[in-house]
Amino acid sequence: MMPPRAYIFFGLNAVRILSIISMILVFASSIFVLVNDVQAVNRAMASHDDMSNCDYIEGSTVPNQPAGVFWAVVNRLLIIFQIIVLILSEIGWPAAFFTTYFPVLGPDFGLGALGIFQCLIGATILSHHVDDFTLVAAFFLFSLGCLNMFLGLFRERTKHRRSIRAWREEAKGVLPTHKDLRPPFARPASAFIGRVFNRGGEKAEPMPVFESKGLGFGRQGEKAAGMKGFLISKPLESLPRYATQPPRSDSRESSRAGTPEPKFKSSATAL
Repeated sequence: MMPPRAYIFFGLNAVRILSIISMILVFASSIFVLVNDVQAVNRAMASHDDMSNCDYIEGSTVPNQPAGVFWAVVNRLLIIFQIIVLILSEIGWPAAFFTTYFPVLGPDFGLGALGIFQCLIGATILSHHVDDFTLVAAFFLFSLGCLNMFLGLFRERTKHRRSIRAWREEAKGVLPTHKDLRPPFARPASAFIGRVFNRGGEKAEPMPVFESKGLGFGRQGEKAAGMKGFLISKPLESLPRYATQPPRSDSRESSRAGTPEPKFKSSATAL
């Protein structure tokens, strides 16, 4: 049995696929209506019939008014352009372009804006008398737009949960990972180790070796080190905090010199 997040992942991606299919159908129907409108306008101009009492050119969605053909063509071209942009946003490519220029369609926003655009396009197409294919495609797009607006209530979490890249990252997190059990100051990337071996950001220099030319580690080696500017000091004696400090030797000698030692007579002598 799959986990709940798997059902959410497949369900959201099914909605995305249906949304892309609906927009492809609207794209094809818009091209079909555009071609049909141009042919109807050409037939009307060739027939020279009186269409002053007609609201639309016969067999088209072009209104019978000044510049009606121009605005009808611009309307279809804008719908085609919007559909292309929405399809790219559903695919998620290029993500940097949408993040910079259309952030409401980028990965940082939910599906609410996408659903609003789809409903606007579907309502625009359904407000005209169109053929059956265009009618079904526009109604399908409007339905998916309503569903995307509902999913937009969950904000950007919807796009994150349906993302294939995020799914792979979550799948990697399920696998066991190696945990470093060493204390923090003993790890290679620790700042403590860096301060010990590389103080002040300077390059660590190798420790000097005084055993050269047979001088050894005795007084001759110490003398040679002193001539080179190195000083070898004797480490200070130290005791743990819980240990009692022994009296110094000079205090012992002074106490012995100033205070006479007491003489105790044995019990046999006293008797």
